[in-house]
Amino acid sequence: MGNSSRKDEGEEEEGEAVDGEEEDSKKKEEEEEEDVELPLGVEELLESGDPVLDLSYRKFKRLPLRVYDLLYLEKLYVCGNSLRTLPERITQLEDLRLLALDFNKIEDVPLPVCQLTSLTRLYLGSNRLMSLPPELKNLQNLRCLWIESNYFQRFPKELYDLPHLKSLQMGDNRLKALPSDLVRMEALTGLWLYGNRFETFPTVLLRMEGLEILDMDRNKLTELPSLKRLKALHLFSYDHNPITEPPKVGEEVIVVGEGAGRVHGGP
Repeated sequence: MGNSSRKDEGEEEEGEAVDGEEEDSKKKEEEEEEDVELPLGVEELLESGDPVLDLSYRKFKRLPLRVYDLLYLEKLYVCGNSLRTLPERITQLEDLRLLALDFNKIEDVPLPVCQLTSLTRLYLGSNRLMSLPPELKNLQNLRCLWIESNYFQRFPKELYDLPHLKSLQMGDNRLKALPSDLVRMEALTGLWLYGNRFETFPTVLLRMEGLEILDMDRNKLTELPSLKRLKALHLFSYDHNPITEPPKVGEEVIVVGEGAGRVHGGP
């Protein structure tokens, strides 16, 4: 009898917990449905019919619901707000090619963003990211990804599944090394790694034959190998590293860094 009674009590408590979860979920949905007050001038932007919409630095915690009905949008800038995520309804913007989410409060890439398969440029700099979701591989048209000024300690191998990625901005993170299979990113032509924690030059970069721009400013490098094998290289920057001898590079390469005026050739 006692066991049955305790079981009934447990079922009641469980039922109350479920009811509580349902109420929280319903409250969250109601909050998402509640539209935000439009700052001065935003109404005109939403009604302009322009395929480029800039709602940066408007102090939004959530975007106005009307944004998700602008199915003609191709470029959406929402930098410098207080966004933590984006709702599922952003997937309605099927023609979106550029999405700028810099300088927000995003800790995880919103999964609905990974369904915007027309994206060619995605800007997520100056957020709170530590990793990338595997769903990012859905963005097969992505050419440019900026994730600078976040908290990456390891290179996100999810990027290997983006075969057309040409420009990768990962400056001001916490990287100390690069994986040896980085060469899988064959389309990469621009790589920004300034302001990380490299103490030795990542040798895998010597096999990245398509690199045209390489930025290693503000690390802890003490020496550099010859970069002459990087035939496509146009610009190499190593400024603000404890290096006394510039690297050997091809004749056409622009070099920026201490002693760059003494750049010379050789094997």
